[in-house]
Amino acid sequence: MQRTNSATSYGSIAKGFHWLTALLILSNLPLGWYATKVAEAVAASPTEPLIAQATFLFSLHKTLGVAIFFVALARILWAMSQPKPGLLNGDRGLEAWAAETAHWLLYGSLVLVPLSGWVHHAATSGFAPIWWPLGQNLPLVPKSEALSDLASTLHFVFVLVLVGTIAAHVGGALKHHLLDGDATLRRMLPGRMDAIPTARQPNPVLPMVAAVAVWLGTLGGATALGWFDTTQTGPTTLAAVESDWQVESGQLQVTVQQMGSAVTGSFEEWTAEIAYSETPDADGKHGDVTVTVSIASLSLGSVTQQAMGADFFNTAEFPTAIFAADLMSGETGPVARGTLTIRDQSVPVEMPFDLTITGDSAMAMGTLALDRRNFNIGNGVTDEKSLGFGVDMRFELTATRGN
Repeated sequence: MQRTNSATSYGSIAKGFHWLTALLILSNLPLGWYATKVAEAVAASPTEPLIAQATFLFSLHKTLGVAIFFVALARILWAMSQPKPGLLNGDRGLEAWAAETAHWLLYGSLVLVPLSGWVHHAATSGFAPIWWPLGQNLPLVPKSEALSDLASTLHFVFVLVLVGTIAAHVGGALKHHLLDGDATLRRMLPGRMDAIPTARQPNPVLPMVAAVAVWLGTLGGATALGWFDTTQTGPTTLAAVESDWQVESGQLQVTVQQMGSAVTGSFEEWTAEIAYSETPDADGKHGDVTVTVSIASLSLGSVTQQAMGADFFNTAEFPTAIFAADLMSGETGPVARGTLTIRDQSVPVEMPFDLTITGDSAMAMGTLALDRRNFNIGNGVTDEKSLGFGVDMRFELTATRGN
């Protein structure tokens, strides 16, 4: 059998691409559906076996998706270099137009579905790495939860188009084989099969336009249904605090080890009530600080929702964390010595920090190493390879002295 196409038959390379793509897609679609179901079970009851199973399934799904992306690109490039055998029903205008539209939808979806999934993965962090030597990131794709959510919705919409197109494509092939009795299906099977196309062939531009219209129509329908609406119930709104030093800007970050990779997130809403004097009292105390954190404001990549669950932060029952400490003079610099309360656990902590005061402006930063087990966070996950015991907190802020 010849490797290249002719005007009347497909070559072995085109057939190989066709059936390899079919095998990958028909394997990955149910795999993605099943992985999602397991992830839903994890959210309801995060046990180690379920977490490990979900991680494996999603990693496999993502890796196959990347493989589909590159196979699709190679298939498209090969198709562009080859003559395309004409349709055997080109004289049936509507039917030929529908067949060519389906081909455009298939080729486009083979790129859009895995690419949107890859962008979704690259824009977030944590959970189920891709088993791929190219790494977890993509050029020009920043770490952005908004972008990740958008890509995730696009991925789902494009999957719907792909599934519908595959159903139409398979149905059309069976119709040609069983009802029309022509060689449309047989010429894509192993072995050489020549079939003379009809003299009349559809305009190639109109099916392409129709395919674009299908994508735009589907996206429009998804928008109308609110699938792209990312408005969510906001975190606990913390009351503003008045103190000797008012925080002007800052960030509060947390880093965990998940599946051997560092995942860093940040709390968007927190307050700090600070009293500080450059001159310490007789006990070496400069002042005190009380930091209140809205736990639900945490953004932690793809594991954010899981982190809010009952086995972890349990935000439904414990919406805030509180750090209350005295600001003391330490041997190597200032130190905050007090207690950190998360969930129903209050743990003594000591956090050295760097402090620079210039006039009525101050800059401070520091880190704190914690063990999640001390706060009953993730007790159901005892394998440190799945979720590390250590948690690193980091803060930095700029504050001004009140009058």
